[in-house]
Amino acid sequence: MPLVAHNDLPTLARLAREGETVLSAETALHQDIREMHIGLLNMMPDSALAATERQFFRLVGACNQIVQFYVHPFTIPGLQRGPEAREYIARYYETFEKIKQDGLDALIISGANVTHPRLPDESFWKPLSEVFDWARENVTSTLCSCLASHALVEYCHRIRRSHLGEKRWGVFPHRLVDRSHPLVNDLNTRFDVPHSRFNEVFRSELEAAGLRILAESEEAGVHLWVSPDGFRVVYFQGHPEYDRISLMKEYKRETLRFFRGELSEYPPFPENYFDEDSKRVLSEYRQQIITAKNRNRAAPEFPESSIAGHLDITWRDTARALVSNWLGWIYQITHNDRRIPFMDHIDPENPLGLARSESRPRERRS
Repeated sequence: MPLVAHNDLPTLARLAREGETVLSAETALHQDIREMHIGLLNMMPDSALAATERQFFRLVGACNQIVQFYVHPFTIPGLQRGPEAREYIARYYETFEKIKQDGLDALIISGANVTHPRLPDESFWKPLSEVFDWARENVTSTLCSCLASHALVEYCHRIRRSHLGEKRWGVFPHRLVDRSHPLVNDLNTRFDVPHSRFNEVFRSELEAAGLRILAESEEAGVHLWVSPDGFRVVYFQGHPEYDRISLMKEYKRETLRFFRGELSEYPPFPENYFDEDSKRVLSEYRQQIITAKNRNRAAPEFPESSIAGHLDITWRDTARALVSNWLGWIYQITHNDRRIPFMDHIDPENPLGLARSESRPRERRS
């Protein structure tokens, strides 16, 4: 499903240089191929804003080539932004008001950094809730990543996430626990997913609310689940959108936070990610950065070039297959008018015609 460069967003030009299929707007206009419009609510901090764009754009663009995809990035108030990021957003992003006016076939909501123990205390909670409410009535299906998943299950099902006491990060093996759902058709029954979070929602709470679990890890917990209707909301607790080097970049940021005194302890390695050679190089770097910190010297250069070639990506094929299944079902059931979420004969309460769950979801708080 080719991406369409319908604006001058730098991410589109970069993806084209990296070999992704990106059509010019002029070429797209001369093709007799259906359009689909995907919103990307990007709530990530400034340092990860563009990288998050690329990660989700790649997943969308890696699907089969029978649809033209227009991806519309936007964001919401309540997120701390520096001047450069605000200028970037003003130039390249759409407003939520325009998104509502034009409509979407599907919506992706990224994670975000938080500053409060309770999500409803975050300054972005109210505008995010407004997006949730609008999407429920106007979008065929919404895909939530990590923090967005935690926020939506609290907003809709009163499930509050639990702090784990330490950061859970690394690449963890998962297995399908529900192989009959159309979203996981032809997926590997065992696959890896990166995780990076301090909080978790648990299987027992999700199932009690009528949510359907599709994949989980013995080490990292539930990764993939869906709303009680089976499709209107798809939840990720992990980060299958991550690039091969994403956890390395995150580890680098954590080491520099330690150097600046923002962390009291040096960060541990992400689990199941660095090989032994990389760990030796990074252990040497740890000694260098501790020495530099103690002697009030500049931080040594992170040995990125020495370890990047040792990193593997073991999750992308499964992530692409899942997103392809998701978009494929949206293609089959959504209305040609992106302001209307379903064709007339589709039941919004059971859009895939799945067997109903015996569990009844709890109602959202007023």
